[in-house]
Amino acid sequence: MRSDAETGEAGTIETATVFATAKGVESLRKKIEQFETEDMPDTEKDGQIIPGRPKNAKLVQSLAAITKAALRALWRGPQDKFPAHDGAIHWEIWLEPEEADAFIAQAAAYQVQIGADRLYFPEDVVVIGQATRNHIALAVRRLGAVRALASPATTADFFDAMDVQEQVAWVDDLFQRTTYNGEAHGGYVTLLDSGISRAHPLLAPVLLAQDRHAADPAWGLDDIRGHGTQLAGLALFGDLTLNLQSTMPVTISHRLESVKLLPDGGVNPHHLLGVVTRRAIDTVEQTERRRTFTLAVTTDEDTPHDGAPTSWSTEIDQLASGVSGAQPQARLIPVSAGNSDNNKFSAAPYLGVCDHPDNELESPAQAWNAISVGAYTEKTMLPAGAALTIVAPFGDLSPSSRTASWSSTWPLKPDIVLEGGNWAADTIPPPMRHGWLSLLTTHHSYPQRSFSFTFDTSAATAIAAKQITELWSDYPLLWPETIRALYVASARWTPQMRSHLPAQPTKGSYARLFQRYGYGVPDLERAHRSASNALSLIVQDVIIPYGISEKGGDVHKEMRLFTLPWPVEELRKLGNASVTLRVALSSFIAPNPAEASRGSRYRYASHNLRFKLNRAGENAQQFMARISKAAEPIGPQVDEDDLWVFGSDRRDVGSLHIDQLTCKASDLARRNILAIHPVAGWWKSKKLLQEAEPEVRFALIVEIDTQGVEAELYAEVEATVDILNAAQAIII
Repeated sequence: MRSDAETGEAGTIETATVFATAKGVESLRKKIEQFETEDMPDTEKDGQIIPGRPKNAKLVQSLAAITKAALRALWRGPQDKFPAHDGAIHWEIWLEPEEADAFIAQAAAYQVQIGADRLYFPEDVVVIGQATRNHIALAVRRLGAVRALASPATTADFFDAMDVQEQVAWVDDLFQRTTYNGEAHGGYVTLLDSGISRAHPLLAPVLLAQDRHAADPAWGLDDIRGHGTQLAGLALFGDLTLNLQSTMPVTISHRLESVKLLPDGGVNPHHLLGVVTRRAIDTVEQTERRRTFTLAVTTDEDTPHDGAPTSWSTEIDQLASGVSGAQPQARLIPVSAGNSDNNKFSAAPYLGVCDHPDNELESPAQAWNAISVGAYTEKTMLPAGAALTIVAPFGDLSPSSRTASWSSTWPLKPDIVLEGGNWAADTIPPPMRHGWLSLLTTHHSYPQRSFSFTFDTSAATAIAAKQITELWSDYPLLWPETIRALYVASARWTPQMRSHLPAQPTKGSYARLFQRYGYGVPDLERAHRSASNALSLIVQDVIIPYGISEKGGDVHKEMRLFTLPWPVEELRKLGNASVTLRVALSSFIAPNPAEASRGSRYRYASHNLRFKLNRAGENAQQFMARISKAAEPIGPQVDEDDLWVFGSDRRDVGSLHIDQLTCKASDLARRNILAIHPVAGWWKSKKLLQEAEPEVRFALIVEIDTQGVEAELYAEVEATVDILNAAQAIII
């Protein structure tokens, strides 16, 4: 115990800092909670009833003073740096490893916003939170787990400002802690960019000399521009700022390939962009591997396109579906959304510029089969005393991210958003990028420079490639269509994003969120849970959508009907408790960009699939009759009992369909039939069908979220799956 004395007008005030065990801290926390919620018994004196005082009143005295003292006791840093005001600020929060997940999951309920980044040390997990003193104090008191608090100080700018020798030393430390266990037959991030430098020691172990290529044999293989090497560092490590600060081992489970898509000088002719991309993919696919093709290159020469296909986006659709390229196979292709022009921003709210039609996604990000990646940001810290202001608030759209100018007909884009950095504004526009608000990655000129700032939707796309490849490496037997569905369906909007919704949102209220953020920020842990949890049904199947009738006309031929293995008894026990069903349906369309098709999703796409769920009390025969009437996409579509959150306007576009439905558990127990059925597409052509009846692969993912009662549901689902033949082919 340390005791200090201060002399004020009222005399001497003594303060003490007490160092206690975790058990002692927990005991103190309980006593403070009793002070807030429990009273001592009433007493009687001289015939009068005296209400009981709060429990532990002598100990607590002043809750506000105790709160501030408790925060100061947790403060890991100079006391004069302790936050002096009550506004929302950033806190570096050091957590007990065993309790970290619970704290992170519940912090938002106490208005503490926790960033996505994590630092792992032998006895601590460190996160960045944004909150007022009172809110962080309440979270500490109610949730526990907090071992220390500090002021976040280490950003990308800290490492970039080092001299050459210091940077090399940090690189060497990270290299010594890193295990590269990606095998030649494992997953690859294949960057279609400016090349990758092999000189950097963090990249060399997973980038063999023979794995560097160029779309044009006349081009060199080295990265002169630096952009490709920046993306390579992110595709392996993510933001290096975190890994450099950590002391824990790092494992890299995938490898790199490079195909130079950009010449060292000048640009590719606009009319050849699709050709160069196909040539790049053909070049690298001479070796058979599981690849995540990553394209962080876009063009503004196709704008405005308002979501309609262009020659480049159509070629991306062809390559993803496997109808183009030397190898007839489906491909995963994350594509960046393109970047905003900061000179168009003024002192007005930045989202107005981001939402303007002139800031629409650049081609080929509107491709149906691609995973289109925009950017959001959690980087909102600036140096103390800086005469600058943050442009984007914590958890909102990065100013650099372009958005969709359309809300119907064409696919919802971007699909997801990831960290792309923030901008800082001075008193005079335009706002600018800043090292404190950027990501850190590998530099192409090692050892002259080890680190480089990176940002924008290119950085977000590289991080997406990392996450997708890690997910696919863990589940290598899943199709590209399935990985896309798992990954995108794991995304959710941040609280800041959802703050733009009205208090009682309608289906139309979500249009702006989709245009900015797609489905939100992916959660790799949630995607893994969906891939391995018995409460998630994953189906990989095929369907023949169109055929020739006995009378010689073209018809919809098949639907797929799935009896869902719901834990019926357990759901019935939950009664009126709300449960959420989330469904994702993914297939890759073959495109037809003919002029007559440009205004119709039904004529651009080879096929269009939809999913439908039976209503409570609707049997299979009644359900099939209703589905058959809905097969033609003409006239208004009616959602099942109108409980779907996003609705058909948002759901029934593109080749990836995601929606969720919240209802009573007892009702969901009766809603256990799900159909996949075709609607119109250009393959539904009598001339084409006379030659063959094309077959379509699709992936279906169905998840139940029961708000924490999985343990009771798991056993019943497992037993049902063992005896259930879930899928049937139904001839319409």
